[in-house]
Amino acid sequence: MVTPSTTPTPSPDRRRWAGLVVISVAVSLIIVDSTIVNVAIPSIVRDLDIGSTAVQWVQESYTLVFAALLLVFGSLADRLGRRLLMVVGVTVFAAASVLAALAPSGELLVLARIVQGVGGAMVLPTTLSLVNATFTGRERGIAFAVWGSTIGGMVAVGPLLGGWLTTAFSWRWAFGINIPLGVAIVACALVFVRESRDEVHAGRIDVVGAVLSVLASASLVFGLIEGRTYGWWTNAERLRVGDWSWPGALSPIPYAFALTVVAGLLFVVWTRRRQRAGRSTLIALDLFGIASFRGGSVAALIVSLGEFGIILSLPLWLQNVLGYSALQTGFVLLALAVGSFVASGFAATAGQRIGALPIVRLGIAAEIVGVAAVGFVVSSSTPWWAIVPCLFVYGFGVGLATAQLTGVVLQDVPVERSGEASGAQSTARQIGSALGIAVLGTVLFTSTSALVEHRLEDTGTPAATASRVADAVVTSSGGAIAGLRAQDPAVADTAAEAFSDGTRAAAFSAAGFLVLGLAATLRLRRPESETSATPTTDRPVAAG
Repeated sequence: MVTPSTTPTPSPDRRRWAGLVVISVAVSLIIVDSTIVNVAIPSIVRDLDIGSTAVQWVQESYTLVFAALLLVFGSLADRLGRRLLMVVGVTVFAAASVLAALAPSGELLVLARIVQGVGGAMVLPTTLSLVNATFTGRERGIAFAVWGSTIGGMVAVGPLLGGWLTTAFSWRWAFGINIPLGVAIVACALVFVRESRDEVHAGRIDVVGAVLSVLASASLVFGLIEGRTYGWWTNAERLRVGDWSWPGALSPIPYAFALTVVAGLLFVVWTRRRQRAGRSTLIALDLFGIASFRGGSVAALIVSLGEFGIILSLPLWLQNVLGYSALQTGFVLLALAVGSFVASGFAATAGQRIGALPIVRLGIAAEIVGVAAVGFVVSSSTPWWAIVPCLFVYGFGVGLATAQLTGVVLQDVPVERSGEASGAQSTARQIGSALGIAVLGTVLFTSTSALVEHRLEDTGTPAATASRVADAVVTSSGGAIAGLRAQDPAVADTAAEAFSDGTRAAAFSAAGFLVLGLAATLRLRRPESETSATPTTDRPVAAG
């Protein structure tokens, strides 16, 4: 069945390209913020005198809220207006950045990060659906390439910008920079970005479905991120909120995953019931009847698992093993951003000749080569120039795969339903990245801990001492290596080499997941418009 689109076909108005710049800057704002904090954490700890638990929540509360609300705001954008929700999201994000920049305590900083997550969840799916609704044909491929390369590049620019602001000014400017950018984005969006919404499916929001979606997403991301901290089954460390601590011997993580399963099943049952009754739903399950959407979402999840996990370990290795400053680390990671931006030009031209799907496969292959090369060159004495080419190739692959895979996922989705589809595939990406952080983080720290212990014991160090050293290295994410070097250089060298080997294991694991992601794309089919001699057209297709 063909569903007529009610979204006006974009006229050849040059303002839409200026609008693409605004949209790309908006998505840059939230992507940079998800990585910029990592290099500012040591300064935040010193300034606010916060403990390890508060540090974790400063880093992870943003991701948790962000992932939980993507699906909800993607659906709301279709009903209320995509530009409207993007503007509101940027405004909320900038206001929360004021609170973060002025936060006098760790608790208020965590609160600010939570509100930032709400704003960010409004922005990401709406920017994607705005691109999908504003551009058609070959121009849409170019626009997706710019949008996706921006995301890939900003993942690396975040640490550089955060390192510079923290080193030259204060960690507070890592949040303060969002305020003038937010004001500029809102002003330019109102001038250059065309409003669009789904007039056909605009109805009352499915409140029950929204609650179930948030519960399922939030509990899953919480379990994936915090499993290593609190224990996957029994308590490794007690969850504490103020004066309250988690009771019993069983970790909260199994309960979180159980909530994910129950809420997820209830969400499916509830949504199917509302669909049969002809009532509005948060996401129409018939979208998963579209082969490109279903297969592309699975591939996006797997690829995100491999892509973002390695970003966790590299900054830690560069700063704590090689001894680089936050700013120097940012410069090394800049190679990833350069590769991603170079890819945008390549994807725009090559995509017109060979199509989006081959570009996706080429990009994932480049990611595999780049991240595997990182694994081969990592050691406690690796010079910076050896890692830079690997990161460039990896970034080039990210730039190719991210945007074009998004285009493949949405290629057969009706334009008027692009918001809910964008929210669904963005949620899949966020779950994949959270899973990557959890799995690759576990590989990194478990490998490092075991290697430090075994190698110290092999040199005659008592088992209890070796265990304490391993715990110190892992608990500090490698930060204890510098202190060990002042006390016992031989022990520090052992810890540095073990951390390097753990980073290598994480890199090879990431490459393995990317291989699975590449295999998942082999089930996808190129659209008829790319396999025929006719130009690319936009034919909204509804499942069924």
